[in-house]
Amino acid sequence: MAKIARIPITNIYMKGDYTGRFLIGPAQKPMNLILDTGSSALAVDGRKYQPNVSGGDTITNLVQLSSYGDNSGWAGAVIKTRVTAGVGDSQVTLPDANVSVAYEESQAMFGDADGILGLAYAPLDQAYIMPGPTWPRKYSDAQLSSNPTKDIAPYLTQLSSESVISDKISFLTRRSFPHQGAGANDPLNQGWLIIGGGEESADLYTGTFQSVKVLDDTYYNTNLKAVVVGQTSPIPVEPINQPTVPSNSIVDSGTNSLNLPPRLLEAILSKLSDAQRALLSKSINHRNQPVAMSDLGDLSKWPNLTFVLEGIDQDVSLIVSPMNYWQVNAFQAGVAMPAITVSPDDEGSSILGLPLMNGYFTIFDGTANNGRGVIKFAPSR
Repeated sequence: MAKIARIPITNIYMKGDYTGRFLIGPAQKPMNLILDTGSSALAVDGRKYQPNVSGGDTITNLVQLSSYGDNSGWAGAVIKTRVTAGVGDSQVTLPDANVSVAYEESQAMFGDADGILGLAYAPLDQAYIMPGPTWPRKYSDAQLSSNPTKDIAPYLTQLSSESVISDKISFLTRRSFPHQGAGANDPLNQGWLIIGGGEESADLYTGTFQSVKVLDDTYYNTNLKAVVVGQTSPIPVEPINQPTVPSNSIVDSGTNSLNLPPRLLEAILSKLSDAQRALLSKSINHRNQPVAMSDLGDLSKWPNLTFVLEGIDQDVSLIVSPMNYWQVNAFQAGVAMPAITVSPDDEGSSILGLPLMNGYFTIFDGTANNGRGVIKFAPSR
């Protein structure tokens, strides 16, 4: 019988991006891991976790190197250790998980979190084979590049040995930035990650699912066809004419904004009223400068943004409400933050992050559509 791990998550530690608590190592140390659908490796901060060989951790001769779209990254020694996910009856323990202990990381790589868990489904990760044990020794990038590599199974793939469907994860999120209130105890700053399931969690959603077609599951690539501002005419979105780019959009739980190419963003802004356009444009162009909530006026007067994506049988329309692209009481009371950013590349993909997901229960299901994958959305409870 398939197992399902249900993990409470919060946006507090990364000030927007979500983390989930996992138990790592022989002592089952609680560690908050960044949840990233754009990568697949599991790494913990070497300043916070020291391998316990006498307790059962196994040192290897492997090193992993990982980098991310924001130019952050880490290098770490691969160990085999025990990892437990979930709470209560939904706990799942993997006794020999491949975990990288990061001995080198870019500034603010992990923030106030303890590591990162890549949730992109990839059957194999690459690691460098070194001449001897890789912990506690540290290797430079130059030393790594001169050595051969091998493939290792990432955490989600390894979970299949514990009867967990590795290519299916689900999210319930409510915010892009922490809500000023009761901190980690504020329900708006909490959510759920489900590994191995989704539809059975009927307490987290209502209504029926819409299924967005996945064109490539490396980054959950999708086809964004149009954006509708309020009741205005749709803004068509063209495909990217680059053979190496599989689509014009990505759905990403690890991005706390709608990251849009300049021309698309300008077209959206042009559909707003003069006052709305001036306020949102100024805030975005000043590196997402916060504004006083009183300057927003009545948020119900702001339009919904509807993103139209290619579905399995028909186009899917997903609504981002003003409460999701404007995050009120963000970090401090009385302040609002825009959850829209502009990408530097007019020919780049749109990254549809948490604002798209916050109104929905979202399932990334790589088992559907004959294994090609879909992303399912149903209104959240």
